[in-house]
Amino acid sequence: MSFLLNCPNCGPRDVNEFACAGEVTSRPKALPDLRGLTDYVYFRRNVAGVQREWWYHRFGCEIWFLAERDTRTNEVLKTELPQASAGTSSAG
Repeated sequence: MSFLLNCPNCGPRDVNEFACAGEVTSRPKALPDLRGLTDYVYFRRNVAGVQREWWYHRFGCEIWFLAERDTRTNEVLKTELPQASAGTSSAG
């Protein structure tokens, strides 16, 4: 898998500079039962299509950011800093 990922801080870089931490999920509001906690920690939807993901620029500026990526084609639709998720974004 090789494609360019646009770091909101550094600009376009090879995906090998980054670590993907998986899809963005909502945290449980209250302490769930063991089954709910297990589902939250270990199970993901595994979407075939566009999904929001956490990425870490491990061999660059070392920031965490969000990316919308099509999992079928690896096309990155947009990247943004978490605090900017309701505002400005950068094209893939």
